[in-house]
Formats: sequence, structure tokens, C-alpha cells
Amino acid sequence: MASTLALLSILFSIFFMLFTLIEATHNTTEKTQPIIIPLGSFLAPKGENTSWQSSSGHFAFGFYPKGNGFAVGIWLVNPSENTTTVVWTANRDAPAVSSKSMLNLTEQGLLLQNGNRDSAMNKDLRDDSEENLVSKASMHDSGNFVLYDENSTVIWQSFDHPTDTILGGQSLTAADDYLISSVSESDHSSGRFYLGVQGDRSVAAYPFYSFRSDEDAYWDSNTSHQMYGQQLSLDIKGFLCVNAAICDPLNRVYPYSSCTPESPDHHSQCFNHTNKPRKKSNNATSIYRATLDVDGNLRLYEHQFHFEGNNSSRVVMLWKALNETCLVKGFCGLNSYCTSNISSDAVCKCYPGFILSETKSNPKLPMDCVQKHSKDDCESSEGTALYNYTNFKNMSWGDIPYSVIPVMNMKTCEQACQEDCVCGGAIYTNTSCNKYRLPLIYGRVQNDSSTVSVALLKIRSSTTAIISPPTSNNTNVPKPEVVVESKRNLIMILSLTLGVVALICLVFAVSVFFTYRRQVNRYAMLSESEKLEFTEECSLRSFSFDELEKSTGGFSEEIGRGSFGVVYKGKRGNNNKSIAVKRLEERITDEGEREFQAEITAIARTHHRNLVKLVGFCIEGSKKLLVYEFVSKGSLANLLFEGETRLSWKDKMKLALDVARGLLYLHEECDVRIIHCNINPRKILIDEAWTAKITDFGFARLSKRGHSRTKIGDGTSRYLAPEWQKEDASVSVKADVYSFGVVLLEIICRKRSIDMNNISSADEIPLSTWVYQCFASGQLNKLITHNENDMDWKILERMVKVGLWCVQDHQSLRPAMKNVILMLEGLKDIPVPPSAARLLE
Repeated sequence: MASTLALLSILFSIFFMLFTLIEATHNTTEKTQPIIIPLGSFLAPKGENTSWQSSSGHFAFGFYPKGNGFAVGIWLVNPSENTTTVVWTANRDAPAVSSKSMLNLTEQGLLLQNGNRDSAMNKDLRDDSEENLVSKASMHDSGNFVLYDENSTVIWQSFDHPTDTILGGQSLTAADDYLISSVSESDHSSGRFYLGVQGDRSVAAYPFYSFRSDEDAYWDSNTSHQMYGQQLSLDIKGFLCVNAAICDPLNRVYPYSSCTPESPDHHSQCFNHTNKPRKKSNNATSIYRATLDVDGNLRLYEHQFHFEGNNSSRVVMLWKALNETCLVKGFCGLNSYCTSNISSDAVCKCYPGFILSETKSNPKLPMDCVQKHSKDDCESSEGTALYNYTNFKNMSWGDIPYSVIPVMNMKTCEQACQEDCVCGGAIYTNTSCNKYRLPLIYGRVQNDSSTVSVALLKIRSSTTAIISPPTSNNTNVPKPEVVVESKRNLIMILSLTLGVVALICLVFAVSVFFTYRRQVNRYAMLSESEKLEFTEECSLRSFSFDELEKSTGGFSEEIGRGSFGVVYKGKRGNNNKSIAVKRLEERITDEGEREFQAEITAIARTHHRNLVKLVGFCIEGSKKLLVYEFVSKGSLANLLFEGETRLSWKDKMKLALDVARGLLYLHEECDVRIIHCNINPRKILIDEAWTAKITDFGFARLSKRGHSRTKIGDGTSRYLAPEWQKEDASVSVKADVYSFGVVLLEIICRKRSIDMNNISSADEIPLSTWVYQCFASGQLNKLITHNENDMDWKILERMVKVGLWCVQDHQSLRPAMKNVILMLEGLKDIPVPPSAARLLE
């Protein structure tokens, strides 16, 4: 007997070990090793490389159609039906990208280049740590897309950023993990419903635009746990569980959360499908997903591949959170209710007295209903008589009633709402009257209500009875007459209103005509003096030549010499305020007086803290002079190359941003777009507050016709963009961007850029080329000319990358000034710039 028991014990142990081995093999999430995606791999919306598939071929990562463009995401492939089921989308609320986009795997993560626009890092596909660089990627058979570092450590995975679906082996654990439904089956942007972990409370679902209070929740797991917190998990066997580790009787924690439906306690809940028959072959593969669908209902699906032994597939819904769609709060909009039956889908209807709203500001919100008539004066006794009531049996509203009063019958409840102007409707039960304000929310008809309730909806009556009082005992007293709101009264009111409006418009038009005529006569008198007209137009002071000659001491103190004339220092006014007087050259003064006035008018309309202010002018024959505010600290060239003033990196960044903001104003924000065409350190002045100001803007069009474009730089051709060398090439604001890039590199290095036309030896190379060589070799320390204790390497790298982007030979590669400012301020990611060397056309 003892030997028999021992033999049975041994056989049982062997059987248990085999069962455990088989179960462990079955529970392996990756049956084959994932395919490694190396650095440099890329995807495009069209062509051969549109996606990266998992080793089983059931999942794919890449571009899929979205509207008129494409989106990046992960989907399940159904080969027999030739359809896809999207389970994850990157940057789901971003606009669709064009067919010219490209997705590259780089050390910084996945870089999305969208057509001709500036490249931008996809925020859902980047590494949050600046220290870890991406070494490779893979698309797992579990549906998880993973980025690894050089040690094969996971630094990012799509499982950590769910959208509307969780897959087998995936969990929602933290308070910021949640599912948001999609807008529609084809649009996977954020929709109208939300499901997430509520701290140590249960997992619950709400309308997305709600206060997410207990009253707003339309489904929850009815679990709570103070020690472990909440966790919604879907294991690889298809069990959707809350607090999966606690669900297990042995309290074991698995690599992927798994649970069993046996022995759940009040802290946990398992939603299983053991009672549902499933027909499939032994070779069939099942993939499970739980999705918060478009209608707000959480459903569990099984995708069966190789069904019945052939190359086929099918999708089976195993479980859903709610049996009726109308139980989803927020499925219908304001002042509407949801109704459904077993054989039909849910339908939203407006209450009587309400119509469908014609405007819908947010496509993610349901359509609301509004009242047909405007609100009447309910305070008067006549106002309360304008309302009737419509009754709905088994109607419920999800809002909290603002007043609950005990009543004996439905008539008393109706009277209580009639006398309350705030009351929009009431629900009567056998014992109470619950009053609600408008708008009514979460309305639905309860098909299986155990409590008999009647909803009393307050509706404005369309007719008003007016009874004529009796005047005598005469038997011919007229009967009570019912006056109905007719079209005749409406037409009379509209005609009277239109007549009053027409009269007001006529009076207004006559007054405008005579006012305009008076102003025309006034300006005709002023037009006799062209200088006065010019002064009124540009709001500048007109100086005489003798006045300026006296204020400058006979033009004795020269403080600058530029492309368009010589600048002298002067004094004016009782306080001897300093001014700068520019006497323009002959090639400028030869232009006609009207052309000169037109250009000076455009300059005078510019007002910005980073532009030198024009305060006056002088026109006397061929003598043309401009009067500017005096900027005391001199030019940026003197500060960088000739002075010994020490500049911190914050000072350098401030100077660069000042110049950039001034150029942005000239390019995009002033009344008339102005291209400077001659940006260099001598055209940038520094005031007492160390603010950089741009001068000599607006003069490019004053040059004489036929004047060589390369001469406008006045010996500063190293700052000119390559397109300046071509007489027939169009010059845009990107020419100023190139010049700014050269100035920015000079601010960084405090060295002059070398003119490409004046290189005297092979050792001399342009500054941009030298900076790029230092950047590419990781030797930015070579750019530092002095020992600097406050060295900020992040600011240095940011300025160098922006400068190299600005000096690209091709205009299309240079960023706009708005993006230059955002990149310098650290508000926009800066891709790695290509070589600044000039490319052969």
C-alpha cells in the first residue's frame, strides 16, 4: 500500500512539472526573438518602407492613412480580411502629415520630417532622458514598440503611453495612465470618453469634458486598495483584471500582470470570458485587446489567427462593461436623452420644445439641443402661465437635483416646478419631487427600471389665451377670444424693426458723407505744402539744413561711416540731447524726392525696441539728411573685435535675441515687410542698457538702379547670402537669416568671419566651416577664446546649432526668424544641422 502511494506521488509530481512547463511555454509572450531595427532605418508613407512588422507579422509600426494625410501608429494586421485595427497612435491630436514625410531612427529617437516644413521630434517617440542615446529598436509580437540603448536597456516603449487600447501584458498603473476613446473608427484623435486609475480608488470611466466626480462616472470597477493602489491589467490569456497581483490566490507577481477569476476579494475584480464558447483549432493564435470604444464602452476583444487550421482570422467580442450604450453618460448632449432597445442602437433625441443646435464649436463633443423660444419673464404671474408640462415615464437625469421636496402627488410636484423660475424640469416618485435646472444632462430612458418615476419637463406654450372682461349684462357679450401668435404679427414686428434700422443707417450714411467731405476739403488745403503733408504722414520733425549744421558744429564730429553715408554726432533742444545725423551719399540723394519720401515714410512707421528710432529728416534740394536717436555704446563690431569688455554667455544670448527680434519685426510684424539686405556687426548698435538695436534698415531700395548687388555690403560680402552673387536671383527675408547666422557665429567666437573672395592662404577657412568642424568633432571648447568661469555649454551648443542652420547655402534650409527665436530660447527642438559648406548646384 505504501509503495503504491509513493508511486502515485511520483507520477503526480512528474505530471505537475510537465503541466507547469507546458503552461510556462504557452504563456511566453514572445515566441520568437523580435526583429532588430538598426539606426539609420527610415519609413515613408508611400513606397516599400511604410512599416516595421513584428516577427509574427501580426503587428506593424509605421504610417497609416488619416483623412487626407497619414499618421504614425501601431496596428493589428488581419490578412484574410485585408484590414487593420489601430491600437496605438503617436501624437494622436496632431494634424495629419503629408505623403512627403519621413520617419528616421536616430540616436535621439524617432525624428519625423514633415514635408518641406522644419523637422520636429515626435514627442510620443522620443527619449525623456537626455543622457541615454538610442542604439536600436524593435516591434514585439506583443504589440509593444521599444527603443533600446547600447546596453539593450529599454529607454522607451509604447506600452507606457496607451491611447485607447491596452494589449495582453499591458497595464494602467499610475494616476496619469488612462485610456481616451477615439473620435471615430477612422479618426483616432482624442474623443469624448476617459477611463483611468483614480488614485487608491477604483478604475472608472467618465465623459472627457466633465468634473470626473462620482456622479459623472458611468462605470467603475468597485474596488479600492490603500496599500497597492489601483491597476488595470490585461494578461496574455485574455483576463481583464483590476489589481491583478491581488487577484491571484497566492499573491504572486508575474512579469506581465495575470489573474484568475477564482477567489476575488473586495479589493480586486476580474472580468473574464470563461462562460463564452470559443471555437478554434489547436494551432490558432489569440491576441487580446481591451479598447475604450468610440461610444465610451470598454470592450474586450479576441483576435484569432489561423482559425480552423487555415490562413484565416476573425475578431470576437468577449466582454463589455455596459450592456446598454445609453448607460454611457455624455453619449448624448445637453437637453437631449438617449433611448434604445435590444434590436436597435442607441438614439439621441431632443426633448419637446427643444431643437438641434446648429452650431457645434468642438467636434469631440456631442450635439446639444437648445430651446425653440427665448426665455420669458417668469417672475410675473402671466409668465408662469406660459408653460405646459410633458411627462416621460422611467426617465432619469444624471445631474444632482438642486432641490428635493416631499410631495403627495404628481400635481403638487408640477405646481412646485411651475412656481419656481429656476426649475427646468422635475422627476416625481411616490415620495419626493426632485427639481433640476437647465441644461438637463445625462438623460436616458430606463428600460428595466425597478422604481416607477415620471419626468415632468417644463415647455413653453405656443398659444396665449386672452379673455375679454364682461362690460354689462347684455346677452351679446362676446365670447372669450383665443388669440394665436400668427405670421401676421411676426411680419408686422419684423417690418417695424427693419424700418427703424433703415432709418438709423440712412442718418449714419448722411453724417459720414458730410464728415468725409469736410475732411477732404481740409486735406486739400494742407496738400499745398508737400513737406507738411510728408510730416503729417510719417509723424517726423522736419529740420532745416542750417539747423542741423549748427547742431553738429558744422558736421565736425564723425562717429560712423556706412554704406549710405556718414554719421555725425550733434545736440538739440534746451537739454542738449544727443542725436545722430546721417548725411546721405549722392547715389541716394539723386533719387526723386517723392521716392525718397515714400521710403522714409516706411522707415518712420517702424517702432520697436530693437530698432534705432528715426526722429527727423531734412530735404533741401540735393541735400538729404536723417536724424536718429543717439546710441551711446557704439557698434557691436567695436564690442566684439576691438574692445576688452568681457561678455558672459547670458549677455551673448541676449544680444543675439535682440537682433533676432528686430529682424522678426522687420520681416513679419511691421506694416510693410522690410528686408535689411546688409546685416553685419557695424549695423547693430548698443545702448546704455546693453540692448542691441538695428540701424540702416529700409535703405536697400534707395540704391541707384544698376548698382551692383555685391557692392551694397561695402566690403562686408562675407555676411551676404550666396544668392547675392547672382544678379537674376530673387532675394527674400532668408538673405537676412544668412547674415544673422554669420553675426551669431561671430558673437559666439568673437572672431571675424573670413571673406570667401579674400582668402590669402590655405590655412584660412570661413568661420562657419571652422565652427562646423568643431561641432562635428565634439570639440566646442575650441570656440572659447578666454577662460570663462560662467561657461554654459547648453547655451553654447544651442547657439552653434542655430547659427549653422542659418548659414545654409540653400534658402529653403534656413529657418524663419520666428523659429530662430524659439530655438534660441529653448522652446523648440533643434535638429542636428548638416554641413555649412556650399553645395554645387
